[in-house]
Amino acid sequence: ATTTATNGGATKSNLYNPTSRQPYRQPYNRRHHHRPRRNYCCCCCFWTILIILILALLVAIAGSILYVLYRPHRPSFTLASLRIHRLNLTTTADSSSSHLSTLFNLTLSSKNPNSHLTFTYDPFTLSCVTSNNDVFIGNGTLPAFISNSKNETTFKGVVITTSSDLDADTVNNLRPDLKKKNGIPLKIEMDTKVTVKMDGLKSKKVGIRVTCDDIKGTVPKGKSPSVANVSGSKCKVDLRIKIWKWTF
Repeated sequence: ATTTATNGGATKSNLYNPTSRQPYRQPYNRRHHHRPRRNYCCCCCFWTILIILILALLVAIAGSILYVLYRPHRPSFTLASLRIHRLNLTTTADSSSSHLSTLFNLTLSSKNPNSHLTFTYDPFTLSCVTSNNDVFIGNGTLPAFISNSKNETTFKGVVITTSSDLDADTVNNLRPDLKKKNGIPLKIEMDTKVTVKMDGLKSKKVGIRVTCDDIKGTVPKGKSPSVANVSGSKCKVDLRIKIWKWTF
């Protein structure tokens, strides 16, 4: 205890009471008020994931059933023949510019091996490039057609041609191929979209690319066209999936 003097001479005692304390107040807990919201978010995430998994399971089951019932197979393409009427690479005397002129004539066939599927093709865009360096040789088109079940469609007289100027790098890549004794290695790519119809079901259009590789072409001599070697050529069909700006 302490004693202090006042103006009138009286003393005033200031006593310290250790048992005198401020009443305890429970601190405000902010987390307590956020628990219902967090629980709600967790519950929504759980049910969303569960619904997605259930839908994926149903799609997988439906796909398995369709596969067992219909046994779908990809369509097949065959390059029957390729005739080269013109394959000329000319360069000016001062080597300042080079020009490529080509004219190809080919025969293609498409086969649908399925018993219950019908393929409806949009027009095809054809392009011919060298297999080694992808030097552009020419392009062409193929009309739209419908390939019914167990049906084979053949296209004759398909023309691939170009008349274009080449830069120095392209010429340097193309000249060695033209001088090869066993022929210039070529590759034909065909891009289109196809719709698949199965009984009463019809799919959306899906992009595909047909690539025919291992073609050996030779430069024609005189006016007679040369016949390319397509005996080892195989055509494969790949899906073309486009996501925003990228195509896979």
